[in-house]
Amino acid sequence: MASISEFRKGMAINLDNEIWIITEYQHVSPGNWRAMVRTKLKNAKTGKVMERTFRMTDQIEIIRLESREMQFLFEADGAFHFMDTKTYEQTFIPGDFLGDQKQFLKEGNMCTISFMGEKPITVEFPNSIDFVVAEAEAGVRGDSTTNLMKGAVLETGARVQVPLFVNAGDTVRIDTRTGKYIERVSKGS
Repeated sequence: MASISEFRKGMAINLDNEIWIITEYQHVSPGNWRAMVRTKLKNAKTGKVMERTFRMTDQIEIIRLESREMQFLFEADGAFHFMDTKTYEQTFIPGDFLGDQKQFLKEGNMCTISFMGEKPITVEFPNSIDFVVAEAEAGVRGDSTTNLMKGAVLETGARVQVPLFVNAGDTVRIDTRTGKYIERVSKGS
């Protein structure tokens, strides 16, 4: 058991027999009351996010996770194959575990995978990845004056919104956390 004062962002805790990752925490001392810690927790299995306040006297079990930098190799039969570039050990992760973010994985991407023993608990994608635009809708100007966007399909099959000036063959940078366009990296030939 550990004290609440040891909380850090990214730490894993056992709460109600489930593993939760601390995504945000804040020490609070309201007036004459005793200090407490407000946290935002993400369930490692389901991805559900909740807020919870802990008193400084609470004792919580901290789960020790081992994080490894791993390279995405390929997808086969709904399983995503990753390889540790130091040991060449491979790990297979079901597509359900990755959620909607899996559409932004392409061969060679490096991800940080946290393990509890040999079981993968979390997969962190790079914050942004460059993709080639496979298809882009024709840009039609409407009656709006700013933020004109159109649909596009990336090389991985992911559908995103891009500005009117982006065409098929262009390389764009996408935020993998939100799925939003960041910038055009290079113009297609």
